[in-house]
Formats: sequence, structure tokens, C-alpha cells
Amino acid sequence: MCRIIHLYVKPLAIKDFRCCRSLNNVKMSFLGTVHNLFLAICLMLVLGFLYYSAGKLHMHGWGQEPQYDRLGFLLKLESRIPVELNYKYGNITEGGCRKGYASAQMTAIFPKFSKPAPMFLDNSFKRWAKLKDFVPPFGIKGQEVVVQKILGITKHYTLTESIDSLTCKRCIIIGNGGIVANKSLGSKIDDYDVVIRLNEAPVKGFEKDVGSKTTLRITYPEGAIQKPERYEKDSLFVFAGFKPQDFKWLKYIVYKEKVSPSDGFWKSVATAVPKEPKDIRILNPYFIREAAFMFIGLPVNNGMMGRGNIPTLGTVAITMALHNCDEVAVAGFGYDMNTPNAPLHYYETIKMSAIKESWTHNIAKEKEFLKKLVKGQVITDLTAGI
Repeated sequence: MCRIIHLYVKPLAIKDFRCCRSLNNVKMSFLGTVHNLFLAICLMLVLGFLYYSAGKLHMHGWGQEPQYDRLGFLLKLESRIPVELNYKYGNITEGGCRKGYASAQMTAIFPKFSKPAPMFLDNSFKRWAKLKDFVPPFGIKGQEVVVQKILGITKHYTLTESIDSLTCKRCIIIGNGGIVANKSLGSKIDDYDVVIRLNEAPVKGFEKDVGSKTTLRITYPEGAIQKPERYEKDSLFVFAGFKPQDFKWLKYIVYKEKVSPSDGFWKSVATAVPKEPKDIRILNPYFIREAAFMFIGLPVNNGMMGRGNIPTLGTVAITMALHNCDEVAVAGFGYDMNTPNAPLHYYETIKMSAIKESWTHNIAKEKEFLKKLVKGQVITDLTAGI
């Protein structure tokens, strides 16, 4: 009996041994896979740490004080203008155009700056992914059909042929501040290749101080000139959309349709613009988003218009110029709250004391940004108001 049992048990033992060995092989293979996976994760973590550290070292320096602020701007703006830029542009005669100067200086004080960004929307706007990700004013989400209809009739998406043919463009943005009054800068302003004006700021009667030339006028519905006779004959009408109804308004304008002056607007708007469709452009919303979030550091608010996160049109125009002009100058920028009796705007008698806190703008933060541009020699401030 015992012998029978012995013979019966023995094969089972051999089988169990083989099974155990097979299980051990599986176990070793599994452990090997886990080990390799663990090593791969460790390697990724190490590489990630090195990449992050390299970025930190680039921005702050090892064992040194930070060189850049939280947005990425150089902290000591006056102390580090690249020698190669001074060498490249130092010998150009006064009045000569310094090709690529503004973007080169901007990159020197803000290394994240990327130049390519067209002034106006064209039929390629659908390829700009982030334009479709943000609603106005930071994109065109929800307005694609309207934009396509507008572009279908305007058919022009650049500056004038004569300006586009220039190999170097000097641009100036004229702010509406009273600081430009009595400065007699008119002839100097008119010497620039591109003169950019904002909203309804008049020219006629103020030529001595603000010049007579207008290349393009950037505006939104509430800021547009309402009297047809005040429009400059040869200028481009550049639309900046801040709300969905703004795009609907522009469609009415280009198709010569009836406009309701109080349809969702915070004040009355122009019901007609005496410009042919070929003279109308749509400002690239990229500049509004870049100025707000990258340059000024305003609250993102999930990409929606909110309290204190909309840049002024003047700063948006400067941002546009940095991408598309070789030299950028400004005049009429800056509010001096220490002089309450000074004129707020150059064309009216309202005093500085009338300015109130804006719901949409953050003037203090915006002024910080503009000061960086002046100190970093990115832009020239002809009226020294910034």
C-alpha cells in the first residue's frame, strides 16, 4: 500500500516542481519589467528635474539674484542692452530706419517674445488654433462664420501696397493724452511711415501737435467716429472686436446694412462708416491676448472678459507694432495724476481729475509694462509721459 502511494505521489511532486519553476520564471520576468519601468520613471524624473533646473538657472542664475521678473522681463533693463545691437544700429544716421530693431530689443528684455503675428485677420485665421479657443476679445470663438463673411467682402488683409513694399517701417502710435498738446510734434509725427491713431481722436485743427497723416485708425464700435466727414480719406479703418456683438456690428457696416445704435452697446455707436470694404481690416485678436496675459500679467479669468483684464487700445496697438514694425514710437501716452487740472485729452477741456477707476482696465499694471518698453529702449516716447 505504501509503495503504491509513493509511486502515486512522486509524479505529482515532479509536476509541482515544474509548475513552481514556471511560476518563478513568470515572477522574475514580471519583476524585471517592473524594475525596468521603475528605472525609466526615475530617468524621466531626473531629466525633468534637469530641464526644470536649467530653465531656473537661465532665468535666475546659480547662486545669484533673479535676472527676470515673474512674467519673464529683464529686471535691470537699463544695464543690459546687448552689445551686438548697439554695434549693429549705432552707426545708422538720425532719421534712418533700423531694420528689426524693435523686435531685437524686445527679445533682449523679454526672451519669450516671438515675432511672427500678422496685423490683421485673413483667410488663414482658421489655422490659428488659439484664436478659436478664446471668445472675444481674446479670440474669435463663436464668431468664425461672421468673420468669414466679412473677409469675403473686404478681400484685403495687409497694409497698403506702398507701405508693404518698404524694406523697413517706422511706426508711431498717437495716444489721446493731453500731454501731446502744445508740443509742436506734428511734422515729426508725419515723418513716420505708419501713423496709427485710436478711436475718434480728431486730427483737423490739431495738426501742429499731432500731425495730419493717418495710416490706420484702430477702433471698436463705441469708439468709432460717428460723423462721416471726420474720417480721413486715405486711412485704413481697423476694427478691434471686444464683444460678440462688435463683430455683428462690423458685418452690418461692411455690407451697408442697418445698424441699431444701442444693440448691446454701452453707449451709442456709429451707424455707418464712409469706407469701402477694401479699406477695412480686422485686428488680429492675438495682440489683445498677448498684451493682457503675457506682457501685462492681467487675470486670465478662464479666457473671458472680466474685471481689470482688458488692455487699453493704445497698448494693444503698441503690441501689434512690435510684431510688424522695425521701429516703434509713441506720443500722447501717460496720465499724470499729480496734475489734476491738466487736460485729460488733447482735444477737449476735461481735466485729469475726471479720470475714474476703470472696470475693464488696470492702468497701474499697464503703465508698468510700458515703462519696461521705454527703459529697455524698445520704443521711443516722444512726449515722455510714460
